Amino acid sequence: MSTPSPRLGVDDARIQAAVHELFLAIGEDPAREGLIDTPRRIAEMYGEVFGGLGVDPREYLRVGFDVAHDEMVILRNIPFYSMCEHHFLPFHGEAHVGYVPDGRVVGISKIARVVEGFARRPQIQEQLTSQVAETIMETLQPDGVAVVVEAEHLCMTMRGVQKPGSRMITSAMRGQFRQSSVTRGEFLSLVAGR
Repeated sequence: MSTPSPRLGVDDARIQAAVHELFLAIGEDPAREGLIDTPRRIAEMYGEVFGGLGVDPREYLRVGFDVAHDEMVILRNIPFYSMCEHHFLPFHGEAHVGYVPDGRVVGISKIARVVEGFARRPQIQEQLTSQVAETIMETLQPDGVAVVVEAEHLCMTMRGVQKPGSRMITSAMRGQFRQSSVTRGEFLSLVAGR
């Protein structure tokens, strides 16, 4: 029986054993000099890459500030790395998040932490986009939330159709951003840098 790592439930010994078996399954020699420490390194990496599994991103939004500001707040170009649950290959890109406060704001780093908390889980981009929007909407209860995520998926660029440079764009609009084309248009214009 293996002992789970203190890193949020990651079981290093099981990951190392699985990587060892994977090497055998692909015809590689796990005792080869270059691979001897690879199972350990992969276990450590998975503890980091999937660190969002043990985190509730809503907690990042619990501390806020009452401010008489009811105009759009946007944090754009938030870099992230995630892992596609279909092929267990990375996808990476940038998230752009905006909200219209209803008297309460949070520190901007908290928005980036929400993105990071959800990105560090195996999933698909569409889910990541919706999770960020829903969490901000439910926790902050603003007048609206908009999230746009742009990412390159290695499961499409290094295998399969092999189209490097292709980027997938997903969006989630809630509240004012869904109801008002003017608000949505302003957000999309600001995110594009115009």
